[in-house]
Amino acid sequence: MVPRVSSLLNGLLLVFFGCVLVFTMPAQEDGGGEEIPIESEWTGPLPGAYVAGDIMFTLSAGALFPVLFLDGSTKPAKAYDGQIKVGGLGNIGLNYFLTSNIFLGGEINGGLSKSVNNLFFQFPFGVRAGYQFILRRFEFPISLMIGMSYQTYLTKKYFGFFLKPEIAAYWRFNPDWSFGINVGWWWVPQWPKSGPEYNRYGNFLNLTLSARYVL
Repeated sequence: MVPRVSSLLNGLLLVFFGCVLVFTMPAQEDGGGEEIPIESEWTGPLPGAYVAGDIMFTLSAGALFPVLFLDGSTKPAKAYDGQIKVGGLGNIGLNYFLTSNIFLGGEINGGLSKSVNNLFFQFPFGVRAGYQFILRRFEFPISLMIGMSYQTYLTKKYFGFFLKPEIAAYWRFNPDWSFGINVGWWWVPQWPKSGPEYNRYGNFLNLTLSARYVL
């Protein structure tokens, strides 16, 4: 018991003398010294601008809305009315900044839409280029993706051209991470070898939530 009591007394003495030192230090006059800055991700300084050579990884997920389907004469294809429902999608992308605003990159998408009888799968991939506007912590990239798309429906398969313009708005959480929302337009033409009268032009709208990370 004696060692424990001694240790307790030593601890109390240390606390006592520590308090004495704190209260006996001279008070600092207002405006007479420097304040210790207290910063957070919300109120701290703005992250630095992107520089040439920065590489950004993007991960997105959201909904895919069927909008308009045209036949070979560019008239609405009535056979598709109500046949394809709202689906889901996800994509991963990589951007390389040429300047603080201009970037080149690529992405891989996966889309799934439910139809009356089955599921319609799309797997577009390609290259993209874009420009990013920056307003303090908010970033507004616009981009255009050009590539190819592999599509399957029941036993039918098609591989063809794909085009996607996209706009987005992001909030930059810190120098590494930013989070936002994307709105893109999928133009999915089908030009089968059987002839132009069988051409089809699919138009989808994608709405996704995204996270971006600077590698």
